[in-house]
Amino acid sequence: MPATVHPIHPAFAAEVSGIDMHEAVAPADVAAIEAAIDKYAVLIFRDQEITDAQQMAFSLNFGALENARGGNVTKPGDFRLASGMNDVSNLGKDHKPLARDSRQRLFNLGNMLWHSDSSFRAIPAKYSLLSARIVNPKGGDTEFADMRAAYDALDEETRREIADYLCEHSLMYSRGALGFLDYSDEEKELFKPVRQRLVRAHPVTGRKSLYLSSHAGTILGMPMPEARILLRDLTEHATQPRFVYIHKWKRNDLVMWDNRQTMHRGRRYDESQPRDVRRTTVAGDAPTVAQEVAA
Repeated sequence: MPATVHPIHPAFAAEVSGIDMHEAVAPADVAAIEAAIDKYAVLIFRDQEITDAQQMAFSLNFGALENARGGNVTKPGDFRLASGMNDVSNLGKDHKPLARDSRQRLFNLGNMLWHSDSSFRAIPAKYSLLSARIVNPKGGDTEFADMRAAYDALDEETRREIADYLCEHSLMYSRGALGFLDYSDEEKELFKPVRQRLVRAHPVTGRKSLYLSSHAGTILGMPMPEARILLRDLTEHATQPRFVYIHKWKRNDLVMWDNRQTMHRGRRYDESQPRDVRRTTVAGDAPTVAQEVAA
């Protein structure tokens, strides 16, 4: 059965049927999925009861997987999942919910801020694919914002103003907003700020979008307080309800999104109960600062 795509939001997001991730995906279906994510930015695949290996195999249809190193404070000996998988759960290596004062848990709370995955890397992520293995009974939705529609809705004066702005992104900015300030020297080196464009163009469609994230803490050439006010104003604009799709998770959902066109955040949930969600991340192929978007 070939892949079929059904829009589920007026602006973006679609549900894909006809895909079985237990098996190799036909080239025609891979092409259909790529065309769909270019158009809709967020894709939902239901009833995909898969292993980590199957999730990674499906993800590799769309490019190389990103190395997770540098994106968390979990010590190597405490990783719960195999290399190639990003653990977005509330579980420790013992598969039990992390303690409330766990450093790993407190750092991961930053995922509840609006962000784009890996914008803190010089070459940021292309796609993220999140698989729900255990769904929490209360809360835990994921919200997605369409940054293309948000850009289109800006007035012309603002679009001209921000066209060539460069921001610095770092995990220390996003976690600092939550009061997480204690880092080792090695972590400070890993989390050094990188530069990203504030406006970027999609490499296939050419459509422009805002490139915002809680990881963005400065705009080059602008006093920091002024920059943060502008970034906050743009984020408030981009996350209005008309630009947002809310995904209410069901067990065995897999959601795939384009980090070049969206921003997202997790929502609070009952952390006394296990929540097991696992992400694969398809690596990007170029720094945003190499793009020409002002014209």
